[in-house]
Amino acid sequence: MTATETASLPWSSVDDRPRLLLVDDEPANLQLLKRVLEADYRLAFARSGEEALARVQSAPPDLVVLDVMMPGLTGHDVIRALKAAPGTASIPVLFCTALDQDEDEALGLSLGAVDYVAKPISPAVLKARIRTHLRLVQRGEIERTRLELIHRLGRAAEFKDNETGMHVIRMSHFSRLAAEALGAPAAFCDVLQAAAPMHDIGKIGIPDRILLKPGKLDEAEWAVMRRHPEIGAEILGDDPSPLIRMARRISLEHHEKWDGSGYPNALSGEAISVEARLVAVADVFDALTSARPYKAAWTNDAALGYLREQRGRHFWPEAVEALSTRLDRVREVQAAFADAIESPDPA
Repeated sequence: MTATETASLPWSSVDDRPRLLLVDDEPANLQLLKRVLEADYRLAFARSGEEALARVQSAPPDLVVLDVMMPGLTGHDVIRALKAAPGTASIPVLFCTALDQDEDEALGLSLGAVDYVAKPISPAVLKARIRTHLRLVQRGEIERTRLELIHRLGRAAEFKDNETGMHVIRMSHFSRLAAEALGAPAAFCDVLQAAAPMHDIGKIGIPDRILLKPGKLDEAEWAVMRRHPEIGAEILGDDPSPLIRMARRISLEHHEKWDGSGYPNALSGEAISVEARLVAVADVFDALTSARPYKAAWTNDAALGYLREQRGRHFWPEAVEALSTRLDRVREVQAAFADAIESPDPA
């Protein structure tokens, strides 16, 4: 695929772009900020300090770009109010103002602003600073969401403990490697790697007599087993964080097939989220190359041969080829997160 084609792929099936609140009493300034930022962010606007506080309460943004000199509540008043309230204290605020003296910047930072940009703005500098602060916020969000997932899994663990070795760690790395090879943004890859281990969480809702049955499942048992993607989606719920939303899509869609013959909803092609397409390849690749008490590990070449046979039927062709270009890193992951079960060295 060309760089243009990979850039246009639907790396997330919902608009997960960060949301900015732009606050300035001058419409011309808001229009300028809109032109600079609208391609990369979801934007909301406020023309006064009072309106800004109301908008934060109704729809908390990921970052506030805030003017200082405004009628009524000034920018300093707004940031004091935000930092005084537990629900908004963690929202980063970047001052964007004509007050350009050192003492003005020092005051703004002392009030809790994460940055200070003087007008007239440099679009490149403003975008770089916003991007930097949002990355810091995202890292914190990923860690907080990890904890939320751990709590959810802790509640679910009372049903059963059915994971096998280091599978979920390896397949999450493989998912990321394939995404990186396709040119996915770093932020997408970060969330994908954190969400991928939740792909089979729904299996905790499958009875042991079916999940752990040593022989072939009969038709009724297979019907129960096929419910685990929907059970996983129900467990993960409707939490608003991008990580859990992605984990839910992966859980629900990773058994869908490119040709529409998968389950639970017989989705096909691009109707399947990109993240689920990547996880499907990574999950099967690791299952094939891992030794189990009932089977020997396939070599990497043999596993890739099978994936290639299934391109366009089971798997997204581009994902298969993307993973095949990262075999050096695949081997590093396999060595770092090997199972205790002895198996032949991967090719």
